[in-house]
Amino acid sequence: MPDLSDSARALIDANSYATVGTIEPDGQPQLSLVWVTREGDDVVFSTLASRRKHANLDRDPRITLLITLPEAPYAYLEIRGTATMDTEGGDKLINDLSLKYTGKPYTSDLPGAVRVVVRVTAGHVVEHG
Repeated sequence: MPDLSDSARALIDANSYATVGTIEPDGQPQLSLVWVTREGDDVVFSTLASRRKHANLDRDPRITLLITLPEAPYAYLEIRGTATMDTEGGDKLINDLSLKYTGKPYTSDLPGAVRVVVRVTAGHVVEHG
C-alpha cells in the first residue's frame, strides 16, 4: 500500500469531491460522485446498501477514486485500490460528511435505510497538479 503524500492528504481533507468508479457485472464502469474523508491513508465514504456501487463492490472490491476540488479541477488525485465495507458507523459517517460539506446534519435517508462505510485502501496513487 503506497503512503499518501501530504498534498494528497490535504486534498482529501478539503471539501473535495470524489468520483467513484466500480465495475458492473458486464464489465462496464459505473461512476458516482461522493463526499470523502480520510482515516490514516485510507479514504472513506458512505453509501446505501441499496445502491449499485455497494452491489458492485460486494461482488468485486476493485475501485478507483478521482478526487478534485471544484475550484481547481485540473489538479487531481487518482487512487486505485480495494474497498472493504461495514455497516458499523455508517450513520455517523454520513452525518460527519454532511457537516464537513454543508455545515448541516444529514437528514436525507428514508426510514430503514442501511448506511455502509466504504474504506478504500490504495494500491496505486497518481497525483496531478
